[in-house]
Amino acid sequence: MQEFDPRRPTLRLAPRLFTAVAGLAALALGWKLTAGDAPSTVVAAHAPLDAAAMVALQHVAFAQAEAQPGFDRPETVSVKVRPGETLQGAVQRSGVGADEASQVVSTLQSAMDTVNIKAGMAFEAAIARRRDNDRGPARLVGLSMRTSPSSTVTVSRTFDGALKLREIEEEVRDETKVSCGAMNGSFYESVAAVGGSPAVISQAAKLFSHKIDFSRDIKDGDQFCLVFDRKVTESGRTIEAGDLEYAEVKGQRFYAFERDGKTQFFDESGKNIKGFLLRTPVDGARITSTFGMRRHPILGYARGHKGVDFGAGTGTPILAAGDGVVLEAKRWAGYGNWLRIRHAGNWDTGYAHISRYAKGIRPGMRVSQGQVVAYVGSTGMSTGPHLHYEVWLNGQRVNPIGAKVPQGTVLSGGELAAFKAKKARVDTLLAQAGREDSNYAQASNATASSKDTPRLALAELKSPNTSRLR
Repeated sequence: MQEFDPRRPTLRLAPRLFTAVAGLAALALGWKLTAGDAPSTVVAAHAPLDAAAMVALQHVAFAQAEAQPGFDRPETVSVKVRPGETLQGAVQRSGVGADEASQVVSTLQSAMDTVNIKAGMAFEAAIARRRDNDRGPARLVGLSMRTSPSSTVTVSRTFDGALKLREIEEEVRDETKVSCGAMNGSFYESVAAVGGSPAVISQAAKLFSHKIDFSRDIKDGDQFCLVFDRKVTESGRTIEAGDLEYAEVKGQRFYAFERDGKTQFFDESGKNIKGFLLRTPVDGARITSTFGMRRHPILGYARGHKGVDFGAGTGTPILAAGDGVVLEAKRWAGYGNWLRIRHAGNWDTGYAHISRYAKGIRPGMRVSQGQVVAYVGSTGMSTGPHLHYEVWLNGQRVNPIGAKVPQGTVLSGGELAAFKAKKARVDTLLAQAGREDSNYAQASNATASSKDTPRLALAELKSPNTSRLR
């Protein structure tokens, strides 16, 4: 059963737990024994088991259980509760009979609300089906259901055939995780393949939008590495992804550092990487037309193109390229729905052909860099959904790609010393990950081909924890 998979994580069991393993295996085997077969003496294990070990050992016991005469060996069945379905009905769909399903639900009542069960809740059952084409109901060996991010309830059979309930509560700990690999497909797919959560990937994508155009600057085989905090259970399952602490793509390395009450990112020398304006105001979009003279796709003759076009689907979020104040939000001739933002130093940015504005966007509203201000569309003189993006300096349009915009601040004094101390801790983690995982070392010293699968390196800082078994 998946929840009982001893490979997540690998358990190193001390010799003193041997009797516990044997006892659990006997528990799973006991449902097939007759009274005469039952042992006269039961030896209890004195060493306590942590929650992860208990779940894993029960899985081993269920998987190795021998079939009762007339039944096949146990098999795992995964079930999700359907909309409007009762828990008893879901248990029956695993293959057991109505009476046995009712007994399971009654057993679970002391540990969870079995009436107001939510659609989509999942459980796994170990069942033994009847042999010789007997179409009768299967026999339940064990059942496991997660009732919260860190809680699991299991039901198993005792020697006399009764159902035994166990509640397993896993401790949750904070960890720092290092995930490194090689690009293979999109940035999202590549980072997800080495354990990055959607929240962490989003943080990294926004971070690098200051420095990298993902549609043009990244190719398969380029190396990346992320360090981030997370909350995990004893069995190693992530229940909450925390903040990004370090990110590296194509050799560009950025470290998180708290300044003025906000987490900001700096390069190795202590220079703030937050550029004055984002290079790409639409995450992951491709450039379809550059700044300069071109043949107009609708008018049919050459004319100056005073911006850069980014191809993206209708409704794709458009981000404010920098901190500023909304100057215009209106319909403007061939530009369709138009948005203009005034930034410091007489810099403006413009966004055309948008389908709609984000909630609350109006002239005079202050916006922050990276804030969603509108959505891609095809209003005005447009051949399809895209963003026409402009940059203005002192009232004149300039090339958004080549514009020399102001750079970020540089740390100094005590702030720089504190930054270097934190950087040293992150660098130590990266070095440990490189020493402990040869794949990471290979990824750091060689360029992968486009067919390479992303490589993974992990370094985790774990706080002491204890388990609670009820």
